[in-house]
Amino acid sequence: MNFINGLQSATRNCVFFRFHLLASWRKCNTLAVISPDCHQVQINHTINKYQGLGVNQCDRLTFLPENFYFSKTVSSKRPGCLLNTSCKEIGMVTPKCTVWNDSFSRQLLLKEVTGVPALSELHPLNCLHERDIRSFHTSPRFQAAPVPLLLIILKPVQKLFAIIVGRGIRKWWQALPPNKKELFKESLRKNKWKLLLCFSSFGLLFVVFYFTHLEVSPVTGRSKLLLLGKEHFRLLSELEYEAWMEEFKNDMLTEKDARYLMVKEVVNHLIECNKDIPGISEINWIIHVVDSPDLNAFVLPNGQVFIFTGLLNSVTDIHQLSFLLGHEIAHAVLGHAAEKASLVHLLDFLGLIFLTMIWAICPRDSLALLGQWIQSKLQEYMFDRPYSRTLEAEADKIGLQLAAKACVDVRASSVFWQQMEFADSLQGHPKLPEWLSTHPSHGNRAENLDRLIPQALKIREICNCPPLSGPDPRLLFKLSMKHFLEESEKEDLKITAEKQKMDTVTIQQQKQIPLTYIVEKRTGS
Repeated sequence: MNFINGLQSATRNCVFFRFHLLASWRKCNTLAVISPDCHQVQINHTINKYQGLGVNQCDRLTFLPENFYFSKTVSSKRPGCLLNTSCKEIGMVTPKCTVWNDSFSRQLLLKEVTGVPALSELHPLNCLHERDIRSFHTSPRFQAAPVPLLLIILKPVQKLFAIIVGRGIRKWWQALPPNKKELFKESLRKNKWKLLLCFSSFGLLFVVFYFTHLEVSPVTGRSKLLLLGKEHFRLLSELEYEAWMEEFKNDMLTEKDARYLMVKEVVNHLIECNKDIPGISEINWIIHVVDSPDLNAFVLPNGQVFIFTGLLNSVTDIHQLSFLLGHEIAHAVLGHAAEKASLVHLLDFLGLIFLTMIWAICPRDSLALLGQWIQSKLQEYMFDRPYSRTLEAEADKIGLQLAAKACVDVRASSVFWQQMEFADSLQGHPKLPEWLSTHPSHGNRAENLDRLIPQALKIREICNCPPLSGPDPRLLFKLSMKHFLEESEKEDLKITAEKQKMDTVTIQQQKQIPLTYIVEKRTGS
């Protein structure tokens, strides 16, 4: 789940620049009407590519009587997009191209396009009034795009506001004379039912808001909270992608590197075998291999796959790599990043209420700071990290199914986590409790995958995969570890015996030294 952490880094590097771009309006650059014989209208817009449509400057929109074209001028570096549809049915451009989703109404667009043939009977410059031309202006879609950015930017401001409000309430209460305090308490007692009604109404609205923002995952059938729309999150994904590319620009392997080609082949095979899964075909998957010793891999929600060479060196075969990439692809397909971000925003909103109460109730600022720290840790260890572990376990399950449909030896999945656990023990890494981590422990992940492997093997049979040949890799790993431990024990005994032998020789040599020599040496010193 690197998306949230990376998002913070992306925001620090890009947010002020992007926010300035998002605030700029699209301007109409040139307005021209072609001769009536052609029956077409051309409108040239200077469109900022960070306002949601993702197009460069000097894009050209061309409307014809029978077809709708969205093409690019020669100044654009990206290839043009072409949609051949009737003027009565204008849809969206393919996901690989720029999306056409402007704010003007569909009915108005159809009306204007349908009326274009009448241009042949009118003067070219009078056929379309300026107010009609302006109805084609691009959307205020930028109004929705900054919402997640504002949530991130204003997060510390919201906490500061809650602290100021809570502290102000405390100072106000401390400054009240005793008689006014009694009057205030008496007023609360008289209006307790009204206050209860207000709090109950707020709670009801919160419950309604929560359940109206639940969506059912088409892959797992599980209900999940989503507060950010796909368009909003796509913008955040682009910001994070640019931040990661800036960080790893000097460490990227070339597309001709054998390791890059291997990862690309595995990813393409997984995508091809699982293209019936909802969401996989809609994403444009792009691979990036980073030359770094870190044992890490992640996939952004927009399909940007990042894998480190340190992880490639830690896997023993292509089956383990396929499972790990399936796990990361499952994160993107299931929308775990948006789901986690939604939970964080909801908890932050509720945390503001408790933060205000803490600063209002605590008699001193030092106690309020301590209460704020306790609240943040309780939120982290009771909600954030357990939820992250749940999403990781779900990605393990779905990733194993994706690997099974690709005819991978799914038995190798648990072996990888057993290897990781064994490597940590050899290196002397402390074994922390699972509740302190955002991921399940290596041992628990291996046990969970062992329980899921029989179901994955049935999926392989349903997909007509060839039967698995050779011994179970889990059994081979256990035998290898047993042999390794036995050899290590023999080596330790051998080293111990040699050490004892050396100590015995040293003692014998000390016994052979004459006593007179020792006395003379001490006297001389």
